[in-house]
Amino acid sequence: MQRSQAVQFAKSWIDAWNRRDIEQVLAVYADDLSFTSPTALETIGRPTVVGKSALRDYWLQALARVEALRFDLDRIIWDEEASELGIVYTRHVNGSSKRALETFRFDASDRVVSTEVLHGNVPG
Repeated sequence: MQRSQAVQFAKSWIDAWNRRDIEQVLAVYADDLSFTSPTALETIGRPTVVGKSALRDYWLQALARVEALRFDLDRIIWDEEASELGIVYTRHVNGSSKRALETFRFDASDRVVSTEVLHGNVPG
């Protein structure tokens, strides 16, 4: 993957989330992925979800509590040598906004094999 493809990946990923199209979001993940998020800890009691099926179940459970959702892409950070992408975005959930950094590590087939989500305050 090159930087232009990483930018397109980020835009497509943000767009799929804004449509709440979980299947489209999941399409880029490997079956045996690892996903770590503070929201997972709050929702299911553990910070890491392993496997696409478990991730689908977690997201559906988390989205059941969400009335309003929008992600705004701020920028990306691409490390071609490590096949790692960082997507920096502002997440607006139920009237609350936070800055997020989500990192994606890709395999040789450009499938996401691991993701980590970090949340913080919106600067400003």
